[in-house]
Amino acid sequence: MFFADDSQAELDSVEAELEMVELQISELLEKQTKLNSRKNKLLQNLEGACSSAQSSGSSKPPKPSFSKQDLEHYEESGITHSQLSHVFQLSNFRPLQRAAINLSMSGKDLFLVMPTGRGKSLCYQLPALCSKGFTLVIAPLVSLMEDQLMYLKSVDVPAVTLNASSTKEDSKRVLAGMIDKNSPFKLLYVTPEKIAKSKLLMSKLDKAYNMGLLARIAVDEVHCCSQWGHDFRPDYKLLGILKRQFPKVPLVGLTATATSNVLKDCQKILCVQEPITLTAPFNRPNLYYEVLQNKERYKNQSGIVYVFSQKDAAAVATDLQKKNILAQPYHANMEPSDKSLVHQRWSSKKIQVVVATVAFGMGIDKADVRFVIHHTISKSIENYYQESGRAGRDDGSADCIVFFGFADIFRISTMVVMENTGQQKLQNMVAYCQNVDRCRRAMMAIHFDEVWNDDECNQMCDVCRHGNDYITMDITKHARDVVTIVEMASSMDEKLTPLKVCDAWLGKGPAKHRKTITVTSLSRLEVESVIIYLLLHGYFSEDFSFTPYTTHFYLKLGRKAALLKNDNHSITMKMKRRVMSHATVRQSINSAEVFIFHMQAVPFFHRF
Repeated sequence: MFFADDSQAELDSVEAELEMVELQISELLEKQTKLNSRKNKLLQNLEGACSSAQSSGSSKPPKPSFSKQDLEHYEESGITHSQLSHVFQLSNFRPLQRAAINLSMSGKDLFLVMPTGRGKSLCYQLPALCSKGFTLVIAPLVSLMEDQLMYLKSVDVPAVTLNASSTKEDSKRVLAGMIDKNSPFKLLYVTPEKIAKSKLLMSKLDKAYNMGLLARIAVDEVHCCSQWGHDFRPDYKLLGILKRQFPKVPLVGLTATATSNVLKDCQKILCVQEPITLTAPFNRPNLYYEVLQNKERYKNQSGIVYVFSQKDAAAVATDLQKKNILAQPYHANMEPSDKSLVHQRWSSKKIQVVVATVAFGMGIDKADVRFVIHHTISKSIENYYQESGRAGRDDGSADCIVFFGFADIFRISTMVVMENTGQQKLQNMVAYCQNVDRCRRAMMAIHFDEVWNDDECNQMCDVCRHGNDYITMDITKHARDVVTIVEMASSMDEKLTPLKVCDAWLGKGPAKHRKTITVTSLSRLEVESVIIYLLLHGYFSEDFSFTPYTTHFYLKLGRKAALLKNDNHSITMKMKRRVMSHATVRQSINSAEVFIFHMQAVPFFHRF
């Protein structure tokens, strides 16, 4: 009997140890996969750099469909600087602009990946002026089209739009102009919904095509086609009809953020056979990335504040108005005329700040935006990169901020729960905000499959500028304590939200649980930071609960939680040396007369 008991105990111990070994193997295999992917990317770059040094006697690789020599040819010929300066008052082309313009003029299908503010729009606007007929531009937002039209009007380029707010008279005039041989306009902006739902528009496009008046198709924010992109829009999936119906018309797809997989998906959806892809470097050297550095600035300068909801837009705008800052809200449920008025007043500097949901911004072409502030974190690095990139389009220095609040993570998580890759993308954004020891551009480079040298940052982020402003903490004991709280709740068939886990760990939970909980000595900010770290690294996992009215986020044990039962397992995390308290931050923000901060992820505090 005793022998059987001893054997069973040993068996239980062996099985528990095997489980931990399997988890460790899983963790190492995951790391191996990431490292191999990075290795292959670096090898590809090295092979490309060395290909010119191959001897003439060696076997030559097949010539790529679009070589470096081809690119140089299109960069040097065709459109001239005089054509650029005559209408658009620009003295020089930015990188890849001239090649993209010449490729489009020569009838090639093209995907152009270029950071926000680098001049993507010019790559179809200038060809439109030099071509017979008109260019059809598909854009996802009315605000984008209005911004483009205001700019084109200022440089005397005839352009029109068809959208839900167009009057019958305007629609009739535009539809007639599409088949006018004298081409009263050179660019026609429409939403994808208009393409999908207006048979009259498609019939006019068909006639224009047969008359040789449909010069090209430009699909702005082309990543919206792909469900793997960060801003998928269902009506974009229907745009394949354009190349099927008008196969001889060249198409250019433009985006600031798209991975190679997203572009392949877009190629299939748009029915483009062999597009040429031009990708500009992701880096915007005039943007400064920083964490937790507040100072007064931006007096009489233009900027954007992005918020989570329509309610937040109204509330934050009201708070700013109380501080004598000229601010107005902008969101999807406003009347079209009201949205246009806010946009126009901001563009003409009659108001300083637009407090907006993501309904405002794609394609915004205001050059002197000096700051972009995220009142809530973006749902992905792609979104953040694109939204924050609306600052500094004139190449002047520009600043942005992400307010990184603990509760916001879970609020956004429930919003993206139905998206295929929503949780992973959000976790990547949270990891970016948690980072204290890596160049911020390096983190973006990894996300966009770019090779990055930290020296190129030129101390334009806080990590590179301030150096080792962090400590490495052993949080193993803390991790065991907080995991035990969730484990105990689960054993009693209770679910805990992240906020309740924080309260319980700080000794503020229900009285019946306090005797069994090891209360932490960490501050609330440190508690929140540890919980986020454990969630990102698999010690905790998401547990969603759906009701008819809302979605709740609970914490449950993750796949690595069992590793904490092994005395030899340890966890370390990096944390900033100095963390401001909630009260200190609130006081500093409330006393500010004007907006503050650089491009930064500001962790764990209340806003405004």
